[in-house]
Amino acid sequence: MKSLGMGLVGPGFIAAHHLDAVRRLGDVQIVGIAGSSLASAQKRARELGVGRAFGNYQDLLADPAVQVIHNTTPNHLHREVSLAALRAGKHVISDKPLAATMQEARELYEAARDANLAHVVTFNYRGYPLVQQARAMIAKGKIGASVFVHGCYLQDWLTDERAYTWRLDPKLGGASSALGDIGSHWCDLAEHVTGARITAVLSDLHTVVPVREVPATSAKAFAGAAKKAAQKRKITSEDLATVLLRFDNGARGCVTVGQVLPGHKNDLRLEVNGREASLAWRQEQPNELWIGNHAKPNTVLTRDPSLLDPAARGYAHLPAGHPEAWADAFRNVIADAYAWIRSGATPGKKPAALPTFADGYRNSLVIDAMLKSHAAGGIWQLVEDPLEPTRTTRKRG
Repeated sequence: MKSLGMGLVGPGFIAAHHLDAVRRLGDVQIVGIAGSSLASAQKRARELGVGRAFGNYQDLLADPAVQVIHNTTPNHLHREVSLAALRAGKHVISDKPLAATMQEARELYEAARDANLAHVVTFNYRGYPLVQQARAMIAKGKIGASVFVHGCYLQDWLTDERAYTWRLDPKLGGASSALGDIGSHWCDLAEHVTGARITAVLSDLHTVVPVREVPATSAKAFAGAAKKAAQKRKITSEDLATVLLRFDNGARGCVTVGQVLPGHKNDLRLEVNGREASLAWRQEQPNELWIGNHAKPNTVLTRDPSLLDPAARGYAHLPAGHPEAWADAFRNVIADAYAWIRSGATPGKKPAALPTFADGYRNSLVIDAMLKSHAAGGIWQLVEDPLEPTRTTRKRG
């Protein structure tokens, strides 16, 4: 089997996990990484064990040894880099969100749709075996009709007012912080697991820490607060959000998202209540799926390949009792991406669990509706249909 060559643009926090995932596949050659300058790229290449460094992404795209581009740049660069890669004939695997704005996301979705190339967004929580198990159970009617979809995504890394990140700057991270950064993951997971789409939202957004001390060098994600601050900066994006949801299958829902909640490190939870049973999964305990019943005992399904639905079994690689976690789920998504590329990247060959630019665009429409709902004073906002992206009907309810 011919080895595919990959290049990575934007070697920050998540870049190491992209490289780890492709190395675990065993049949992908890491050609090089591109940074904001040659010096910074060379430094990061040494740290990540990558042989070649490029001072800009254009030089990386021009290398004929590269067939796949991993875009892990800050949000404001997603459109520029991904669009250039598609135009250069490269398959693209982009970090989420797809782009900084809904309009940019639509442009990328349309470009990817017409390019006949693989286009992937790393909604990596789809890669957990028990997430796929829950999806399969719901699709097969094991819990009956879904009536309530709820959960949260809670973190605490921005609790201290001395913590700052580029994600809080609208020019770099976009208009939304908590919703765009981690709420996007929850919304994608809810739609993927249930097979239903969010059609309307009512949101209440809040900025718990309205002023932050910004150090000369911004703090990295999850690294803790900076010791010294250079200036104070007003924060306009939300760090806490609560949203009511309506789904196209009639189900109702709600989600709470926050990054200033002490003790919560990466606490993503999803529960789906059906007419016959309930399912609940928590990312920090990813090897257990809770199954709730009405007239018989509740049960917990532990991750055991021999007990999983065939659609989920391929995402579990170790025997029962051998825990698999975040890096393994990430690897599963990347493995699906490269399997799609090797199969020709046609729509009919795409693995069912693999998130594409269409999903990224869909997700941007949901987050955009949440922002509009709050900006309008807390009224129900319809989520635009991806096939009719100019529709902006609102209703109260």
